Amino acid sequence: MFRTKLPTAILIAGIVIFCIGIISCEKDDICIDGNTPLLVVRFYDADNRTELKKVPKFRIVGIGQKSTVSGVSDRTDLDSIAIPLKVTNSSTGFYFISNSVDVEAQDQAGQPILLEGGDLDSLYFNYNRKDKFVSRACGHIANFDNLSGDLRSESQNWIKDIEITTPLVENSTEAHVKIYH
Repeated sequence: MFRTKLPTAILIAGIVIFCIGIISCEKDDICIDGNTPLLVVRFYDADNRTELKKVPKFRIVGIGQKSTVSGVSDRTDLDSIAIPLKVTNSSTGFYFISNSVDVEAQDQAGQPILLEGGDLDSLYFNYNRKDKFVSRACGHIANFDNLSGDLRSESQNWIKDIEITTPLVENSTEAHVKIYH
């Protein structure tokens, strides 16, 4: 009689230990907070620095890229944007274009091509990348610290001034940069 109860007790104990192990495991196949934050830029009136001001027919293109930045509506009137910074570099450059239009031209062979028209300013954001471990499911994300802006001087910049309001980019919910135009 003793022999028949022992295997049943071991089986029950094994099932209990297995169930406790399953319940206590971290769910590491779902990543909720694992996105590298975007840089949030707000546009303000240069004459009234507290008033938001939309940029007409705004377009933004990464320097060295052939297409517009994804996630930013193209050629619309915007007073704020959220843009990605490069995680593999310590600087990211953008063309900020106001009053963007296509201009028809011809290449050297006489073929029609479209060029960018409008007021184009080159702006670089410099930073130090700080990796942050989120979870086993998400891995690491990049935050950006010591943010600074470098507006390349041109004959007539439509951007009048840049202010870094939050030099640590660790979320996409608050503005990090104010641009006055």
